[in-house]
Amino acid sequence: MNTANQIENQEMQEEKVRSLWKQSLIQFKHNRLAVAGFVIILLFIVVILATIGIDLATNYAFYDEYIVKQDLTLRLAKPSLAHPFGCDEFGRDLLLRILWGTKLSMAIGVVAISLSVIMGAPFGMIAAFYGGKVDNVIMRVMDVLLAVPYMLLAMAIVAALGTSTVNLLLALAVSGIAKYARIARAAVLTVKDSEFVEAARAVGASDATILFKYILPNALAPILVQISLGIGDSILAVAGLSYLGLGVQPPQPEWGAILTTARTYMRDAWHISVFPGLFLILAVIAFNLFGDGLRDALDPKLKR
Repeated sequence: MNTANQIENQEMQEEKVRSLWKQSLIQFKHNRLAVAGFVIILLFIVVILATIGIDLATNYAFYDEYIVKQDLTLRLAKPSLAHPFGCDEFGRDLLLRILWGTKLSMAIGVVAISLSVIMGAPFGMIAAFYGGKVDNVIMRVMDVLLAVPYMLLAMAIVAALGTSTVNLLLALAVSGIAKYARIARAAVLTVKDSEFVEAARAVGASDATILFKYILPNALAPILVQISLGIGDSILAVAGLSYLGLGVQPPQPEWGAILTTARTYMRDAWHISVFPGLFLILAVIAFNLFGDGLRDALDPKLKR
């Protein structure tokens, strides 16, 4: 009879979680800045899908002709109707290069954060779930990673492995593991002793089932918030490393790589640095607004 009550309590808890997600969605819709950030993110996604579609439809002929091919007769051309953002130092249309760079900048940022979460969150969850020596060993390793600044660790990894897009992605992913392990550990600690977890244990559920079926969905909110906020930081890190020559290499049109060459011509051709910088700022602000709105919507203390 006691077990039946525990199962009923578990079902009630799951229904409560579903109800909280609905409330969070409603509250998110009322946050205009968060919705604005979400709309901007959707526009970036549309740009990415459009550029991918054009590349596939033309078998990359459009990319070779308009994104990579040089035309020195248009070198440092000012913004005009034909070229709204002007041309770069090799006569390439800056607007097209920035739009194609959206795919690289955002894809690397999103994938890097995703890998950090996939690699780091399970360590944090296991540490919190088992505690004791397991927790101490895992967290001390994470403390060592956290002792090194994020960008410095990423720079060291890229310098050791060599400059390439894959190595940049790996460096950013490894650099963020400790952060998401900490966040996952804190989230699991808040729910591991809940009644529905005890009910799952009582009916003989395995540790893996309890951890990933019952604890993870209830600890997911703070992890999601940090992912959305972390994407903006990751995009900025991609641009920063590319700016230092440790990221995406020319002639690939990545925002940071464009800014690297633009610094030489800032006085003579302001548009080369201003427009990619504005896109970078807009992307970071959009993800930060979205992340702030998501945090407010998922925080139980802020429920209306």
